[in-house]
Amino acid sequence: MRTLDQKTIEMLSERLENAELQRHEVLKITDEFPDMTFTDATDIQWETRRRKEARGNKIIGMKMGLTSWAKMRQMEVEKPCYGFLADYFSVPEGGQIPISELIHPKVEAEFAFVTNKPLSGDSVTVEEVLDATELVVPAVEIIDSRYKDFKFDLISVMADNSSSTRFVIGGRAARPEEFDWSTRGVVMSKNGEVVELGAGAAVLDHPAASVAMLASMLSERDEIIPAGTFIMTGGITAAVLVEAGDSIVVRYQDMGDVSMKFV
Repeated sequence: MRTLDQKTIEMLSERLENAELQRHEVLKITDEFPDMTFTDATDIQWETRRRKEARGNKIIGMKMGLTSWAKMRQMEVEKPCYGFLADYFSVPEGGQIPISELIHPKVEAEFAFVTNKPLSGDSVTVEEVLDATELVVPAVEIIDSRYKDFKFDLISVMADNSSSTRFVIGGRAARPEEFDWSTRGVVMSKNGEVVELGAGAAVLDHPAASVAMLASMLSERDEIIPAGTFIMTGGITAAVLVEAGDSIVVRYQDMGDVSMKFV
């Protein structure tokens, strides 16, 4: 149910997008609008998407957020959220990411799925997702909440495009049937020291379940996942804070590495 009028939706979208583009914190919006709903938050996110497309940015994928049990505990939220990926979010493998472009970034290892068939509705299964998947790709997402001290609730983070800001893909893509994605392991190192370990099952027991949940959430707006969609399925481990000078390497079992440097 929607509680905010269109003018307020547009105002909050502009506030949050300006915080992203101008790299400054804001107070979480539910402090000011405590009665706003998840529908309101979703409307704000889609308004931000509209703003970016009107400015000439391309939407190149989707992401799920807060899909690991570790992340939900870390951020004290009760269910996942989703967001969109704009073209300028993409960073080449091994690339440098200026800290000056971000507020308080964190990194998390993920598996990204690329679809070859449309997915829609609220009853998509893991098997149907795998059947509709062309490739699975190692990916690292850099998340960067615009909220003060990285503190938010589910409604606020949904409005803030689920903290989306940058991502890096690399390693070796694999066919969906090549591995059991629930048991694929990842090892994240920061400045040469192992800081996180995880496996695909941390993401809703199977990363494909995250894609199925995205289809269900989109169906609430009569939207679908089109064929050819790039989807980041959510962090396998708790997110790791990074600063200027940090190097991150994530090793994916049998799939190579993804690396980046923060400068």
